Amino acid sequence: MLKRSFDIFFSFFGLIILSPLFLLIFVMVKTDSKGSVIYKQTRVGKNGKDFSVLKFRSMKQDSDSKGLLTVGGKDPRITKTGYFIRKYKLDELPQLINVLKGDMSFVGPRPEVRKYVLLYDEVQKKFWM
Repeated sequence: MLKRSFDIFFSFFGLIILSPLFLLIFVMVKTDSKGSVIYKQTRVGKNGKDFSVLKFRSMKQDSDSKGLLTVGGKDPRITKTGYFIRKYKLDELPQLINVLKGDMSFVGPRPEVRKYVLLYDEVQKKFWM
């Protein structure tokens, strides 16, 4: 209960305080490339439940169809704005919405792609889920 209260309080006020930065990043992403500003990726959360993690889009549209992993700092799928927002982890800020919704928490393991969760052994599953 205390952990969830912490998540709600800090994600809510974080969204309010950071809203001007959200607006700036929104404009930067929108002017740099075509497509949606927010990227959604299915991740596995608590108890093995899937949810859509939110991020500012840092790659060209439909880049996920060309491979899930980035190939280092010179990945041609990453936009100019994408390099900047990734460098400072600003692409992760929309996850405050996920925290507010209860999909994930500030404290605890990071949600992972199902492809990798399927490779967990029993100890990892027990700890993670």
